[in-house]
Amino acid sequence: MTRNLLTGVAAAALIAALGIGLWSASGLDERSAPVVAADTPRLTLPEEENALPPEERAVLQAEMRRYLLENPEIIMEVIGVLEAQQAAEAQQAELQMVRASADALYEDGYSFVGGNPEGDITLVEFLDYQCGYCKRAHPEVGALLEADGNIRLVVKEFPILGPVSETASRAAMSVLEGQGEDLYKAFSDALMEFPGRLDDQQIFRVAERVGVDVDAMRDGMDSAEIDEQIAQNRALADRLEISGTPTFVLGETLIRGYLPRDQMAEAVRLTRSARGG
Repeated sequence: MTRNLLTGVAAAALIAALGIGLWSASGLDERSAPVVAADTPRLTLPEEENALPPEERAVLQAEMRRYLLENPEIIMEVIGVLEAQQAAEAQQAELQMVRASADALYEDGYSFVGGNPEGDITLVEFLDYQCGYCKRAHPEVGALLEADGNIRLVVKEFPILGPVSETASRAAMSVLEGQGEDLYKAFSDALMEFPGRLDDQQIFRVAERVGVDVDAMRDGMDSAEIDEQIAQNRALADRLEISGTPTFVLGETLIRGYLPRDQMAEAVRLTRSARGG
């Protein structure tokens, strides 16, 4: 919801809750008032004020109306409170989602683990080899890991941009499972660094160039194990409401989208600080 729409909805909710005929008073047709969503937070009068006789309640509402007309900035203060409450609720919901999926995020037993495997903080990345922002983030994540030296990286293969993306992820996962972490990293890095759009033949050429046994890779790409791993990654993303790449989980915080290295480093610092590190 944009801020302008939120402003209209929250203001309309405030006015409606107070029983104020502001639209008519301002000379506007009531049909032009914003439609208030069913789940918009409602402000209500205290019980003792609702219990007032009708004439006294009308006087109170008229005074509230006058005060709001003379001090419209109050409406913006209310909107600010609502936005802060909504942000806090969303952050808490994400924290609970991450905690509920901790094992699948950090210790699934099949995802590549890089950086410092014994690091004091874990950075999980959901990536797609066709994603332009993943490619942009790739060297910055690498620089962050090298500069910090105490970050554990978990890579979640999350092909969402079509059949070529799935071919690339299946190829990388086959290399990891059958030919080891070193070749996986070399292959994964080369796919991320490939200029332009990939296709199946280019994926195989990149694999051959970095030393992968391409025949063995092909044999493993359609295995039941890789089918299950991709299904698990997608199910995990669904639980975390992840629909785009790159998405990072830093500690217990979701970071949706590309973040420059300096901002990521600051997020790492704040995460360690929150833990007392």
